[in-house]
Amino acid sequence: MQLKDPLILESHYDLDIRKSWGAYSPFYSVQEYIPPPDGCELTQVNILQRHGARFPTFGASINIVSAVRKLQSVDEYAHPAMEFLSSFVYTLGINDLVPSGALQSYQAGATVFERYGDLVNADNLPFVRASSGVRVVDSANNWTAGFSAASHHKYNPPLSVILSEEGNDTLENHMCPNAGTSAAQTAEWLAIYAPPITARLNSWAPGANLTDPETSALISLCAFHTAASASPSAKLNALSPFCALFTPSDFASFDYYYDLDKYYNTGYGAPRGLGRVQGVGYVNELLARLTRSPVRDETQTNRTLDADPVTFPLNRTIYADFSHDNTMVAIFGALGLFRQPRALSTTQPDAQRTWRTHEMVPFSGRMVVEKLACEDGGEYVRILVNDALQPLSFCASEGDRFGVGSCTLSAFIESQSYARSNGGGDWERCFPRLNFNN
Repeated sequence: MQLKDPLILESHYDLDIRKSWGAYSPFYSVQEYIPPPDGCELTQVNILQRHGARFPTFGASINIVSAVRKLQSVDEYAHPAMEFLSSFVYTLGINDLVPSGALQSYQAGATVFERYGDLVNADNLPFVRASSGVRVVDSANNWTAGFSAASHHKYNPPLSVILSEEGNDTLENHMCPNAGTSAAQTAEWLAIYAPPITARLNSWAPGANLTDPETSALISLCAFHTAASASPSAKLNALSPFCALFTPSDFASFDYYYDLDKYYNTGYGAPRGLGRVQGVGYVNELLARLTRSPVRDETQTNRTLDADPVTFPLNRTIYADFSHDNTMVAIFGALGLFRQPRALSTTQPDAQRTWRTHEMVPFSGRMVVEKLACEDGGEYVRILVNDALQPLSFCASEGDRFGVGSCTLSAFIESQSYARSNGGGDWERCFPRLNFNN
């Protein structure tokens, strides 16, 4: 879905509930944006953004549809919260953006112009790329529409490059065959948190015989149905009636399920240590832009496109790339963001953890890398994730004079040894070893 030119509307969310949906939470600013410190001015902005809110994937829809059918097959409900199911009709699609998801990207583009518009002119428009998934491409196009509208259509950046998800693509994590999944870790947590909820729902709908995976799917339906039912013209959109089936504690447990999912899929806890290597290619492209030098990478990059100044220019001031949540998590790991003092527990959530999926990769979530020129003659780097300034403990000591979260450009480049070494041997471990012995 692509919005043509809607009004820019203010978002109103009941964040206490909606930011407990893990990867299905809507975008919100985790912190108020902090402008560059006095004595510094912005010279370059790099944006990496997830697509907007969508329908469930095909795989997720299987348990969702099964659960709804079971609930609608019972003779009588034992709790009034279930009564809406008597007339409910499931109409959700598969994969594609919903209108509220399209609006998220549109508003993001408008925000970028409002915040960084001084960096562009008619000869220096934002350079925009997207991975080739339909929802990602549509999100990129909605972003450019929002940017254009905010400039009163003076600046109309095109989507210049679409990276095929069938080939080398730094915006899609599909190039590490030996990478494992988070299935074991999420199953362990599901077996702890879901049974009491399943028992409660089954008591409310006698004979439904829901399973724990179907219960988890119903919690996700709260998020998906809310997003799909939202009207871009409404200032306040109601929560889906499915949300009333669950308590704040239920949502908190569901939220942690996705913390585990991302941490053990493409994050620091990935099986065989092959999560963050899937973000190396993008980091090396980022380093090339920050230093205005050719890309040096032997992992996921498309060498042909990255060697061509038309498809990978080094002279722009704003770059915007559109991707997926799992890929962004790998990129965060490759950069060294959101490190945890210990691996996430599959049985007991750590209340002090900073690895919170709804703060990292909600629908339309974004990372922004700002390059600054400061009065001491030096160049500096800041990173913001959903407007929250990241501490950059791996390189920040040299930049403390310009505020927490800033590194000198040279210190930042030096800190990225994992990417500059093509994953320090991890990339080679992505591929099966061939045995030619009989």
